[in-house]
This record gives sequence, C-alpha cells and structure tokens, in this order.
Amino acid sequence: MKEFGLQDIVEMKKQHPCGTNAWKIIRMGADIRIKCEGCGHSVMIPRNEFSKKMKKVLVKADAEA
Repeated sequence: MKEFGLQDIVEMKKQHPCGTNAWKIIRMGADIRIKCEGCGHSVMIPRNEFSKKMKKVLVKADAEA
C-alpha cells in the first residue's frame, strides 16, 4: 500500500506532455485531483487508478508544515 497525502508531490509512471512527471495532490476523496508542477494542468482520476499509476512520493507535505 502506497502512502500519500494532501499537498504531497508525487512522481507518476508516465510523464505529462509538457515534459514533467511531478504532480501535486490538491484534492483527496473517492477521486484524487492532481496538478502538474510543470504547466499547472489539473486532472481528476479515481483513487484506485491513481494508486496504480503513481511511482513514488517525491516531497512529503508534512515536512513543510
């Protein structure tokens, strides 16, 4: 089970067309909204699909708070 939380920056398996694969989690629930760190585009995907497509957490949010 992968651990992730609100405001974490995660790396996805496939990169965004803008060239980056770093995404910030901006909403959590049954669906998860993530925002591209490169161009600012946001996408909402189901939680189980997100868990499959996420590689790792790059920056934990609680380290900043």
